[in-house]
Amino acid sequence: MFSLPITLDQQVIDIKATLNNGSVIPIICLGTFQIRGKGTILKVLDAAFRIGYRGIDTAAVYGNETDIGSALKQLLPKYNLRREDIFIISKLAPEDHGDEQRVKNAVYTSLRNLDTPYLDSYLIHWPAASGLSPADPSNVSIRMRTWNALTKLYDNGSGVLKSIGISNYTAEHIRQLLNSSSVVPVLNQVEFHPHWQQTKELHSICKEFKILLQAYSSLGGSSNKNLLKDPIVTEIAHNNNLSTAQVLLRWALQRNYAVVPKSTTVERIAENADLNKILSNQDMEALNNIGKKQKYAWNPDIVR
Repeated sequence: MFSLPITLDQQVIDIKATLNNGSVIPIICLGTFQIRGKGTILKVLDAAFRIGYRGIDTAAVYGNETDIGSALKQLLPKYNLRREDIFIISKLAPEDHGDEQRVKNAVYTSLRNLDTPYLDSYLIHWPAASGLSPADPSNVSIRMRTWNALTKLYDNGSGVLKSIGISNYTAEHIRQLLNSSSVVPVLNQVEFHPHWQQTKELHSICKEFKILLQAYSSLGGSSNKNLLKDPIVTEIAHNNNLSTAQVLLRWALQRNYAVVPKSTTVERIAENADLNKILSNQDMEALNNIGKKQKYAWNPDIVR
């Protein structure tokens, strides 16, 4: 999917992965979950572009698309960037699943909010529809109607969505999708960190169909520091002269996941992009076998 440099000749922040439809995506995109406010968004994106980020991850439910669109109007000219130099991901809210017109309206609302004629990738944010029990079997058919609506807006890359994907999908959800559609998702954004390493089945099916895995919650919970304070993580950070966040992000990259780190602090935005230090096989094995299992975000395993 992508290869990491074994020397410092290429900065990790500059590396792109090729998606299964031929599009390319930065392996480090700026996460914007819980980042709101026009001034805050402008400050964060200004710092990110200056550092070298060229990907932005947002979603309808984040409530910040309009402020991101406004910031891009100012910052693209400032950094001599064109719209096509930036990869923007947004996501469909669970309340907009199912009905084709509702899906279309949601997509065009995001386009207006972001003030862009197209999105580089658009994901189904959650495999269940709002208002339904996760165990409701009708989630399966609703997911397919939602996916089919997105494929029309994708139109093999000729539509307003240049690629389409999924988020929080299990291996079973992916199998259901592939059994009903010839359009393969380009990526699956999931929780992934040493305390929650996903299943062999998920990794296998994504590898088979060249679906890029993109990690969120790489540092654990927003208000739970258990992962950042894990003794194994802190020891590896100390031994490598890295922050614990850098260890966790670099580990995900060496596991062939793209990442979407977020911060409102300029220093940490820069730190999260400085990931050229290679973790040794011994360090990787220690993290792979950390011996603790804890989830910090919502659990799609309960969704039919």
